[in-house]
Amino acid sequence: MSEPVRIGIIGGSGLYDMAELTDREERVIRTPFGEPSAPLVLATLRGRRVAFLARHGHGHRLTPSELNFRANIYAMKTLGVEWILSASAVGSLREDYHPLDLVIPSQFYDRTRGRVSTFFGDGLVAHVAFAHPFCAPLSAIAFESAKRVGATVHRGGTYVCMEGPQFSTIAESGAYRAMGFDIIGMTNLQEAKLAREAEICYTTIALVTDYDCWHPGHDSVTVEMIVSNLTQNAATAQQVMANAVEHLPIERTCGCATALATAIITRPDAVPDATKAKLAPIVGKYLR
Repeated sequence: MSEPVRIGIIGGSGLYDMAELTDREERVIRTPFGEPSAPLVLATLRGRRVAFLARHGHGHRLTPSELNFRANIYAMKTLGVEWILSASAVGSLREDYHPLDLVIPSQFYDRTRGRVSTFFGDGLVAHVAFAHPFCAPLSAIAFESAKRVGATVHRGGTYVCMEGPQFSTIAESGAYRAMGFDIIGMTNLQEAKLAREAEICYTTIALVTDYDCWHPGHDSVTVEMIVSNLTQNAATAQQVMANAVEHLPIERTCGCATALATAIITRPDAVPDATKAKLAPIVGKYLR
């Protein structure tokens, strides 16, 4: 068996590859939940083996609602991934979070509809703690890495995860600001939930592309505007990711590493064999 790849990177809009990746190997992974967004790229980055996944597929073919989040995270788990660094384009809901800034958020607010965000069901029930949705030690590494490469970065705040693919109305954007939220995007919540169920540490490096539509000068958010800012942010994001990878692995003393230890409520003898087999990479150590 090949050596586990312990560090995963999920690149969002504008970050479909990383120039520093060497010794590349494309790996097609099929999961019980279907295929991931794209083949995973197993490669070396700053002396560490990593698994890179383009969240929206090659050529940005998948909308946020079409993403197979379960397959993406399951594939990472089967490789042995213990930490996931995620990059994501977001809009700013605060005057002081400017386009081209980075944010390492600490909370989520869910505005998605009907997305599957759990591995469980089919005779197996688990309820993981999600009060603190991002891994604190991994978020700290991402924040310090951003500072080391000279990025303007903010620590903490709430990421509103909306359904999309349309952008917000002015009324919605104003409501989010009134509720004290900080940034808005379309993808990261389901990844974080599934990573927690898979006992993988997860954090987001959010790349601010625009002010959403609440701002008088940005009431018409366009793809052209976002892509222009993403292009400028991409080099910075890659530097932050690479610097963070240099500071991994770390000892996993966080709750992410044992999230399922007290979460599974179904009696082991009541779990169907087919479900045990399907989720073996995730629950195998608890249902022997």
